[in-house]
Amino acid sequence: MLSELRRRLPVPRSLLGRMLLLTLLAVLIAQALSSVIWLSQLRATQLEGLVTSARSLAHSMTASVSYLRSLPLAYRPLVLDQLRSMGGTRFVVTLNDKPLDMRLLPATPRKAAVLEAVHEVLRQALGNEVDISVQFVSPDDLRIFNGGLKLDELPRSWAHYALTLEPVNPPVLVTQIQMAPGEWLYIASLLPEPYTSLEEEGLPSQQVWFIVLTSGFLLLFIGLLVHWQSRPLKRLARAARDMSLGDAQVRPVAEGGGSEVVEVGRALNAMRERISRYLTERSQLFSAISHDLRTPITRLRLRVELLEDEQLQYKFGRDLDELEMLVKGALQCVKDTDIHENIEPVDLNHALDCLIEPYLPPNGNGRVTLDGRALAAFPGKPLALRRCMGNLIDNALKYGDKAHLRVEDDEVAFVLHVDDEGPGVPEQRLEQVFEPHFRLSGQQQGYGLGLGIARNIAHSHGGEVSLQNLREGGLRVTLYLPRNAD
Repeated sequence: MLSELRRRLPVPRSLLGRMLLLTLLAVLIAQALSSVIWLSQLRATQLEGLVTSARSLAHSMTASVSYLRSLPLAYRPLVLDQLRSMGGTRFVVTLNDKPLDMRLLPATPRKAAVLEAVHEVLRQALGNEVDISVQFVSPDDLRIFNGGLKLDELPRSWAHYALTLEPVNPPVLVTQIQMAPGEWLYIASLLPEPYTSLEEEGLPSQQVWFIVLTSGFLLLFIGLLVHWQSRPLKRLARAARDMSLGDAQVRPVAEGGGSEVVEVGRALNAMRERISRYLTERSQLFSAISHDLRTPITRLRLRVELLEDEQLQYKFGRDLDELEMLVKGALQCVKDTDIHENIEPVDLNHALDCLIEPYLPPNGNGRVTLDGRALAAFPGKPLALRRCMGNLIDNALKYGDKAHLRVEDDEVAFVLHVDDEGPGVPEQRLEQVFEPHFRLSGQQQGYGLGLGIARNIAHSHGGEVSLQNLREGGLRVTLYLPRNAD
């Protein structure tokens, strides 16, 4: 499942991008969990306060009911009229001859908790034998008095100040209690602040801004930290790439950063010294071998010339020629693959133009064609790259008579296809032809080192040389040089 998610989502390749992405995910998950816990606790606290306020409101209702019960029946309407004339009270209280029928609001957990608390307090104070109706009604559906008047049809001083809270217009708690046969006490009221609306609020805007700001500061801090720690890694990568290309001017890597990065830098410096010493010793060794072998080979040739038997002289000469060819081939292989050059931007277009110029018309009779151009310079060894591409072109002309070059270049890699018109290579021999001194037939000229040297140079630049037989005949040699080999 994780691999499928990684395939679908774009994952950054850099260390900085991945650290920021992981930090962002961790912050979002942590903030989401903490916000959920905090919001659940906040809502539990609000619900507890809401129930307490509802109980207090219910006790006020029972006090009003007790006061009205203490009045004579004829005084009750007069007292209510006086209260309305004075501007009303916390409640809108009327006496009706029947309970009013109104459309109820949909039930929610908070509404149910309020209704249950109010009903419980009223039952405890008034007894179970009294008919009690407690419900929430929208201000638009509220009815008052026996005639079922709407709230907008009443004087504002009678009910608007007690039952409206523009522009919110919260639900109205309507309680109807039977005082006597044919007499119902009607009490309409709003819940006190901050529980007027009864809606469960989402995450407050302050909390959202807190999450955004803390996440931003944390990402900025992590980004600066990773950038600071990744600079030594980038230096190590550049030094390793230069060393893989055989740059003679590779300096020791500056040891900096964390302790782990310092250890890697020390190991790379030690490896650089060992490799440099090895290359120097190898060069001296092959120079000594070249000097030591040429002298006895020359001496043997002089002695062979003194032989009177021509047939024996021919056999000895052939063996000496083969021995000298092997020595020269080995020395050429070492010389061609151990090119001490500095790494610099190489104009591959200019290099190809110089390589194919001798084969262009009229002198070359069009034996080489070139299609496509490199888009930018390639960082590498100029002479080594020229030798690599030259070997591929020479190999195509030697065994396929013609060479058709095609360049494909972008920001990822430089690719050179070299197609010839020869017989191709058997499939089972496609890798074997890269081995030193390998030939498909004994009549082939040369040392059999061209493709091997080209592949070694490509490997030193982080690239590859591959072979493919074409359907229409001939062999395709592909040189692949990545531009981001580090």
